Amino acid sequence: MNRRGLLIILSSPSGAGKSTLAKRLREWDPSVIFSVSATTRAPRTGEVDGEDYHFMTEAAFKKAVANGEMLEHAHVFGNFYGSPKGPVRDAIIDGKDVLFDIDWQGAQQMTNSELALHTLSIFLLPPSIAELKRRLESRGQDGPEVIDRRMQKSWDEISHWGSYDFVLVNEDLDATEARLKSIVTAARLRRTQQPHLLDHVRKLQAEFEEGEE
Repeated sequence: MNRRGLLIILSSPSGAGKSTLAKRLREWDPSVIFSVSATTRAPRTGEVDGEDYHFMTEAAFKKAVANGEMLEHAHVFGNFYGSPKGPVRDAIIDGKDVLFDIDWQGAQQMTNSELALHTLSIFLLPPSIAELKRRLESRGQDGPEVIDRRMQKSWDEISHWGSYDFVLVNEDLDATEARLKSIVTAARLRRTQQPHLLDHVRKLQAEFEEGEE
C-alpha cells in the first residue's frame, strides 16, 4: 500500500442523512472500515463483542482513558463510549480508511489527537429545519417527545459546522453522495497520506545531480 489511511469523520444533526451516506460510502468502497466503539453499557440481545462494540467495565474504560488509549470518549445517558486508538492507528498505517459516525465533541477530540494529520472531517447540514423535522418524523422510529429532543439538540450540533474540513448541504442524497466520494478521493492524495513521496523526490534529486556532473 502506497498511502496512509484516512480517519474519516462524519457528523450531522440526527436526520440529516449521516447513517445513509456512511452506508453508501462503504458500499462504494468496501475496504473502508467502520470504527467499532468501546462502551461500558451491557450488550443487547444479538450484539457481539468486537463487532458491534468493544464491551468494557467502567474501571477498564476509565483506565484506558487515563492511559491515553482512547481517541475520543464521552459519557452519554449513564454510560461511557469511546474509540480505541490502537486499532485505528494500525489501520491508518496499513493504508485502510476508518469511518467514524460521531458528534462534534468526538470530532474535536480526534482532530486534536496524535492522528490529527490523517483526519478528514465532514459535516452534513439539512436544507432546512422544517425538512430536518420531516425526515425525523418520516422514519417512524421515534415518538413526538424523542423527536422534540432531537430537534432541540440539532442546533447545538449545527452550531459547530465551522470546525469541519468540509460541509455539505444534503438536499439531494445522490448529489451529496457524489460530492462525498469526490472529497474522499481527493483526500487520499494529500501529501500527508503518501509517505513514499519523500523517497521519490530524493530519487529525482539524485538523478538531477547525476545529470549535472
